[in-house]
Amino acid sequence: MAGKGKNITLQIEGMDCSSCAAVITKTIEKNPSASDVFVDFATGEATFNLNRSSEKDSIKSAIADVGYKVVGENEQGSGHAHLDKTLSGLEKKFIFCAVLTAPLLLHMFLHFPLLHNPWFQLSLALPVLAIGIMHFGRSGLGSLKAGAPNMDVLIFIGSTSAFAYSIAGMFLYAGDPPRQAETLFFETGSTIITLVLLGNVLEHRSVRKTTSAIRELSKLQEVTTLKIETVNGETTYTEIKATEVKAGDLLKINTGDKIPVDGLLVEGNALINESMLTGESLPLEKNKGSQLTGGTLVEDGNFVMKAEKVGNQTVLAQIIEMVKRAQHSKPELQKLGDKISAIFVPVVIGISLLTFFGWYLFSDADFSESLMPAVAVLVISCPCAMGLATPTAVMVGLGRAAKSGILIKGGGTLEKFAGIEKIVFDKTGTLTTGAFSIKSLSVSEPYSESEIESAIYNLELHSSHPIAKSLVRTLKAKNYPAEFSEVKEIKGYGVTGKRKDGVLFEIGSRKWAEGKTNDLKHDVFVFANEKLVATLDIRDELRPGVRETMEKFKNLGIEPILLSGDSEEKCREIAEEVGISRIYFQKTPSEKLEILKELSKNRKIGMVGDGINDAPALAQAEVGISVAGATQVAMQSAEIIVFAERDFTRVFIAKKIAVHTLKTIKQNLFWAFFYNVLAIPVAAAGFLSPMIGALSMAFSDVIVIGNSLRLKTKKLQ
Repeated sequence: MAGKGKNITLQIEGMDCSSCAAVITKTIEKNPSASDVFVDFATGEATFNLNRSSEKDSIKSAIADVGYKVVGENEQGSGHAHLDKTLSGLEKKFIFCAVLTAPLLLHMFLHFPLLHNPWFQLSLALPVLAIGIMHFGRSGLGSLKAGAPNMDVLIFIGSTSAFAYSIAGMFLYAGDPPRQAETLFFETGSTIITLVLLGNVLEHRSVRKTTSAIRELSKLQEVTTLKIETVNGETTYTEIKATEVKAGDLLKINTGDKIPVDGLLVEGNALINESMLTGESLPLEKNKGSQLTGGTLVEDGNFVMKAEKVGNQTVLAQIIEMVKRAQHSKPELQKLGDKISAIFVPVVIGISLLTFFGWYLFSDADFSESLMPAVAVLVISCPCAMGLATPTAVMVGLGRAAKSGILIKGGGTLEKFAGIEKIVFDKTGTLTTGAFSIKSLSVSEPYSESEIESAIYNLELHSSHPIAKSLVRTLKAKNYPAEFSEVKEIKGYGVTGKRKDGVLFEIGSRKWAEGKTNDLKHDVFVFANEKLVATLDIRDELRPGVRETMEKFKNLGIEPILLSGDSEEKCREIAEEVGISRIYFQKTPSEKLEILKELSKNRKIGMVGDGINDAPALAQAEVGISVAGATQVAMQSAEIIVFAERDFTRVFIAKKIAVHTLKTIKQNLFWAFFYNVLAIPVAAAGFLSPMIGALSMAFSDVIVIGNSLRLKTKKLQ
């Protein structure tokens, strides 16, 4: 069943286009033990789940049978190396063919006898034909075996038809040089092969740029570090690769270094640039006890860290893997392109045959004059453009998002998020940081403010509640002495403890204060020997950029909605501050779910939560977005994860990336359909030579990829 079994990644050599990837996909899917198959020709990788490990060799053999070579298995990052080898091979083939094809083209413009000699032309054309048979024939035959005929079938038929007719004419009309010259199309067959190879080279170079974000993230893992070891009381520093670091190792990190793995700062301090993870350029101060993320850059400072998560357990490794897997998810739009691509080649072959017989039977054209439009139909058609339209745009869109500190789980998510009409926000931990500060403190005699603050600090030290932690963080700098004993925490209510002089202090929430005082408008209550002596009002700090984000969503016609479990007063205060007019307050998780269901009846809803206690609501929404700092939880609970805790506008940037990616996909599909709908009739009518057709086909893919690459630098605001 899908999702079970061992995950396998194979590095495959010889994939030249998306049609090749489709052939390998169908080949693997024919094995009943394989599921969740995804083949990416840009990286040269095939990933799938395998229920029976014994079937792995048979899958490799099946891939070889359709003309491709498995060169590695489960080797992280090696796909790009094999892509380099394939690209180099393509370049060599193209240069070799171009050198031999040039004299064949010159005979059309120059009247040197040698250039018009049929045997000379044949000697130049045969090596080009051999490369065409090995390159396109192998791929085309493999696609036919897999039941998914690709573009190379068309190129092979078109180029070999021109060659075969030329060789036949060369011998049939050996005694009639003028007639013989009319049947020689060696330059046509050679030019078709050469130009399509040029298109493959340009396509590979362009597609490789669409995967640059993954490669740049992968390079962050390729670092060395100093491992600290103590032997017989002597400390030594050994330089090792990040891949050699083990959990528990102590590492020495200096200014300018990249942190090799995830871990804990145990000695020293530093300023760390985490832009690769969050997209934020401002460095963060890290001190003893701070968590460190592999791949981030030390801008200033020297420290010792303890490795905790290494290899594929690091946050960076998981992000890379998730970005790769995100490409597996296809938008609905791609399904139309896939359906057309599946029947494209047989249809084009049929149109080519009709073109030939139409010219030959219903016009004055002879065999050669009828053959050329038929060949032009074959070589001008481009199913690859349709195959590349969606995945190239998705790769660039996901890559740009990843570099902006946004992880989007799949092309389908991009499409859904682009279409949302309303967006719901949780409050605590989402619009706000979850860190609280003291808004006001009211103290009754005979106690002083410092006495109350000391009691709050010493008692809240023993509580794990977010408000307690924030109060401790706020008061820590005042260095209040420890003077309390018998401290007890009562979950959901508060903390009690006895001061040295015997006074019993109780610090609690509104629930604790009920029945003890009539003034229940505050957030925290302090009692001394059961008498109310102080009240606190606290403020939940707003994330930077929240108001700006709400304005931007409203400018797009998307209504922001606040949905929170907090009190009406707190919700209205935040809503007024950030510009939200529609609010739901004091809602339990189950009530949040019901509200999301109701809102989703007539509108596509996006939900932004903290990824911890909003999981049901995030799942119910069309798209769930998490802005949690707890990255491990966030990665599992939402379809979009925004890592930039200090820049809430990244939520809106994610929306704009989704919108522009979907727009690019539509543009690409329009061009691919328009090109084929226009080009095939023009070629069939005889207005284009096969050579011009091959040139047009070669560049149609490049146009689609080039349009996708615009997403890398396109202004989103």
